Amino acid sequence: MLEVANLCLHYGQHLALDSISVRAAKGETIVILGANGAGKSSLLKAVAGMVSPDAGSSVALDGKQLLGRPAHEVVEVGIALVPEGRGIFGDLTVEENLLLGAYAPRARGEETRRRAFVYELFPKLAQRRGQYANTMSGGEQQMVAIGRALMSNPDFLMLDEPSLGLAPVVVTELFATLRRVQQTGVGLVIVEQNVKVSLGIADRGYLMEAGRIVGENSAQALLEDEAVQRAFLGKNSEMQNR
Repeated sequence: MLEVANLCLHYGQHLALDSISVRAAKGETIVILGANGAGKSSLLKAVAGMVSPDAGSSVALDGKQLLGRPAHEVVEVGIALVPEGRGIFGDLTVEENLLLGAYAPRARGEETRRRAFVYELFPKLAQRRGQYANTMSGGEQQMVAIGRALMSNPDFLMLDEPSLGLAPVVVTELFATLRRVQQTGVGLVIVEQNVKVSLGIADRGYLMEAGRIVGENSAQALLEDEAVQRAFLGKNSEMQNR
């Protein structure tokens, strides 16, 4: 179980996260919804060890406290982040990018099996394993980013805006693949602008506003909630949240 409790984060004098509490079980998918500047990305970065929350905050995995650990140690205990913008190495090949994801000790003995799993999920990557990442389409680069994160053998995979800038047909394929990842027992924590497609694979969702959690419910209940529809499911079923 991944448990975030009373998480507060300041950037200088600005309060970015105010007493955030969320939870996710292994094999569960949760979606974080909110407007631009709500603090969604900051939440993922705090869990991933990329920013330092305030004293009194808590991020725990299976009861073990993670705060204060550097990002590479957070990966080692089983939490991987696919950041907004993907963060892949464009001057490296697909295969080289994937192998970088297996640097954590927990992944080294599983490298061959994990790579085969990634290529099964994303056959295009198998076909283009020797291609430089910066020559690939946006959708293919997102596959590389997700594949690299999966190479770390995570218990939880966090994704920040995975569909950003992708064509609708690619988004559909991507989320179908994420559903397959979910079925392997990996927990997913997704920040996503395409609310309809993300809630379509989710178990639960949280609503964020101005750095606070202001609502929580099952994915189906959120999809059917008229207030949520008005706020987040406007024209083209997408919320303008970045």
